[in-house]
Amino acid sequence: MKILAIAMSRIPAPNANGIQVMKVCQALSQLGHEVILLVPDMQPQGGTRDDLKSFYGLEKTFEVRWLKTKSRRTFTWHAIREAKKLNPDVIYSWSPQSSVFALLHRLPLIFELHEPPLGRFGPLWYRAFLRLGGKKRLVSITNALRDVLARKYGLPSSSVIAPNGIDLERYESLPSKELARRKLNFSDAPTIICTGHLYAGRGVETFLALAEKSPNVEFIWVGGRQDDVEGWREKAGEQKNVKFKGFVQQSELPLYQSAADILIAPYASQISGSSGGDSASVASPMKLFDYMAAKRPIITSDLPVIREILDEESAVFVPPDDVDAWHTAVTRLLDDENLRKKLAKNACEIVGEYTWQERQKKVLQEF
Repeated sequence: MKILAIAMSRIPAPNANGIQVMKVCQALSQLGHEVILLVPDMQPQGGTRDDLKSFYGLEKTFEVRWLKTKSRRTFTWHAIREAKKLNPDVIYSWSPQSSVFALLHRLPLIFELHEPPLGRFGPLWYRAFLRLGGKKRLVSITNALRDVLARKYGLPSSSVIAPNGIDLERYESLPSKELARRKLNFSDAPTIICTGHLYAGRGVETFLALAEKSPNVEFIWVGGRQDDVEGWREKAGEQKNVKFKGFVQQSELPLYQSAADILIAPYASQISGSSGGDSASVASPMKLFDYMAAKRPIITSDLPVIREILDEESAVFVPPDDVDAWHTAVTRLLDDENLRKKLAKNACEIVGEYTWQERQKKVLQEF
């Protein structure tokens, strides 16, 4: 099929929503579809348009078009006008506005949603999407999100639950943790690594408190916008066993994750995202799939959405924000190599079900 994808994401930029959009489009392309991605023409952040493959860790590229518009508000309308010219078989949209405009123009639509409708107008756009006729399908990233939508607004007749995914190719032939540390110039001390942004609710406070309780363990956070990185470096102060490495390209991320004894996801009970709102109850964190593929044991905050993917045999769950419980979990896991190996093995066996390509096959099935 010819698939025209429409996203409001800034491309390139080190934001999770942009990474997710690029991975979805790559998977659709890998499945043999012709994919064209339309995004707003905005100033790149952290990369150039010439290095998308490395920036996003892509194995296969596809066409990306940056549409010049006067504002983000008018982008969605311009995107649908472009779609009419290209005559796609289906529109794949992350934007409720583009989804509504696509249905008004009788274009087959797949609308992917990552959180409940936000703000004053979000619910209105979603209800318009529900009311309009035409061939359409809703993609929800978690059971929890689907339940919220069903309870508050309703669902279309066709909907799919599709958690985020993983490119397993990026995690083939991983180095040992010792070799990874040498390549990255890390010390030989026991090492705890967290990857991802530094938004509120991502658990940086817990991360620093853990480091203070474990002075002989290295704590390394990989990712984040530069201003956030500098702010947290300042807050860390004299904690010599803490490092904030900042953003690294997706192609380099597996090497950093390979350097860990333990990978952690210390989410708070409320999580802020780049678009605002609280995603703790509905999110499908991409880094968890990375962690599973990296074959390192995982300690994660005990959130119901994470238990949609992992269980007690594949991860250690800890109450959010409970630093003492986190310290106990870290100490226990560092002291038990057999448990570390067991958890890593079990998580890696599960992650094969969550490749981006398998995800998109499910999304397109019988559409």
